[in-house]
Amino acid sequence: MMVEQVLLPGTGYQKIMLAPRHRARSRRPLWIIAMILLVCTMLIVLYVYPPQRYSACYLMSSHVCSPLMEWLPPVRTRVYSDDELAARVVIRDILSAPAVESKNPKIAFMFLTAGSLPFEKLWETFFLGHEGRFSIYVHASTEKPVHVSPLFIGTDIHSEKVAWGKISMVDAEKRLLVNALQDTDNQHFVLLSDSCVPLHNFDYVYNYLTGTNISFIDCFEDPGPHGTGRYSENMLPEIEKEDFRKGAQWFSIKRQHALLILADGVYYTKFKLYCRPGMEGRNCYSDEHYLPTLFHMVDPGGIANWSVTHVDWSEGKWHPKAYRTRDVNFELLKNIASIDESIHVTSDSKKVVEKRPCLWNGMKRPCYLFARKFYPEALDNLMQLYSNSI
Repeated sequence: MMVEQVLLPGTGYQKIMLAPRHRARSRRPLWIIAMILLVCTMLIVLYVYPPQRYSACYLMSSHVCSPLMEWLPPVRTRVYSDDELAARVVIRDILSAPAVESKNPKIAFMFLTAGSLPFEKLWETFFLGHEGRFSIYVHASTEKPVHVSPLFIGTDIHSEKVAWGKISMVDAEKRLLVNALQDTDNQHFVLLSDSCVPLHNFDYVYNYLTGTNISFIDCFEDPGPHGTGRYSENMLPEIEKEDFRKGAQWFSIKRQHALLILADGVYYTKFKLYCRPGMEGRNCYSDEHYLPTLFHMVDPGGIANWSVTHVDWSEGKWHPKAYRTRDVNFELLKNIASIDESIHVTSDSKKVVEKRPCLWNGMKRPCYLFARKFYPEALDNLMQLYSNSI
């Protein structure tokens, strides 16, 4: 504090006055205040909007977050219905149960067709010499097939009519699985159409499928109108929009996952009721969404997220590219068989292209074992190419 002496007029005395002191501005670090405000804001947000599915600790490390969570209110969790709780218990036990070993593991080849199989002779060439390592099941939805190969005689199962894009397609897949699961030696289950052809010899396919512990189910997130745009809020609370996935129906799955599909009734029912063409002004197709969504929810680490059956959607049409006789040659099959990246394209305006390497037991391998869609007229070309090069 400063002291100032002032002479009083007419007295000769001096008066001592205190002069005001000019204080320097505070130089407190503003970043500390800003940090405190940020932390407070985060805690308020976490308090008001606690995350529904994931821990709030994704914002900070666990050793920092744990003490904070002790006094924060508990995260609100959804109460499961009796049916969903029962389904979750069964699915959990199926996934945790050890695989039943077979002394003679086989692959079940399940053909979903309208009638006769145009490439039956080609598949006979593929199977010959490997008896005891495969099983064949044929679901013919329209007419009883006429078999030209003795390997296919007696392989027809009870079939029902199938409507494209409706739940009856999933029902046919489940019907094939029910029949194939009766043989305890069947350890892997491949769904094929009448337009599918093999790209490799039997040994290659057998070793590829039985040499890994994952299922090949196509699965990706498409934010566009042909992806999550097909989602219906009627699927809540069991299926949330963020879990809705898309993928090709042509799967190749291990026995454990085949059992899981048959055990599920809760999530299947949601798709049966609320995913169909013309539903709420949108076209939802159960065969493209049910299995990708189901396995994304219950066992995302157990699937490869791509199908081992190649389909060419590059033309951007409602149906994939189909191959006629003039299209079928050695280069075509070689190119498809050598593809080692799976490609997905979103259906929104951005048309985002997602490429992922096809990893088999951690190693990059070719993605595809089979291919579609081939016209019946291409049989002779395929027979010649397969016999000479595969």
